[in-house]
Amino acid sequence: MGRWEPNARGRLATAALELYSERGYEQTTVAEIAQRAGLTERTFFNHYADKREVLFATVGEFQELFVRAVSDALKSVAPIDALAVGLDAISGMLTDQRDFVRTRQAVIMANPELQERDLLKIASVSAALADALRRHGVTEPAASLAAESGVAVFKVGFERWIAADGEHELSRLMREALEELKAVTAGGEAS
Repeated sequence: MGRWEPNARGRLATAALELYSERGYEQTTVAEIAQRAGLTERTFFNHYADKREVLFATVGEFQELFVRAVSDALKSVAPIDALAVGLDAISGMLTDQRDFVRTRQAVIMANPELQERDLLKIASVSAALADALRRHGVTEPAASLAAESGVAVFKVGFERWIAADGEHELSRLMREALEELKAVTAGGEAS
């Protein structure tokens, strides 16, 4: 290995994503990821538990940002509006990482094991949102319904954003999906 270079974690993530895109997730080894990044396998395992976690390493940050934004907003707005604030917050995070997020999503969609892992991570986000809503006095089943609805809005907006190829802002697509949900639950259809 050459001399020390900064951002080993970022270099490993970039190398993994490149290799997953080129060869496929299942065909890529940790050794190949480390080599591409100019690092050792030991360094890889200092940063990630396994090659799958490279794709899900920011989920904790995503969840924390979403829950914190919703919790802060609940002090002054209704739960559905607090979810909108949370959706705006995570839209900013994802937009800043657009190329990585798009490539990551393509890798996940090409592998059933990764799709399953993604669903588990999203379920964890929903549970954390429901917890935050309950802590702020939202009772059941409203807290769980609101959290699941927020996650559904996220998924719809996110899928539209990925498919749009840069034509639309993620935050706008999230707000549109939320307005559609509000219209559907009110017995109508958004325009």
